[in-house]
Amino acid sequence: MAEKKASKRQVRTTESVREKSSKDVKKPGKKRVFSGAKASRSFKFLRFIVPPYFRNSWRELKQVSWPSKKQTWQLTLAVFIFALGFAVFITILDWGLDKVFKRILLK
Repeated sequence: MAEKKASKRQVRTTESVREKSSKDVKKPGKKRVFSGAKASRSFKFLRFIVPPYFRNSWRELKQVSWPSKKQTWQLTLAVFIFALGFAVFITILDWGLDKVFKRILLK
């Protein structure tokens, strides 16, 4: 009985080691992420020239996940359709209120 329990433990640890090692393997097609430590060492003199606001903004922009070209076009089209629909709604509302107030005030 003790042997079976020990073998189960060994299998579990072996599987977990395999899972961990498969995660560490570099996959082709993935972008490498650089820490920026190397770049900051070579441009230390810019630290005095560029204000901290711009350096922090640049760091934040590097973390942004930008939409793809297709998503950009879809979102742009959605904005134009919404703007057109809202313009039509406001035009109809303005025309209707104009008619109502002309009848009430010019009666």
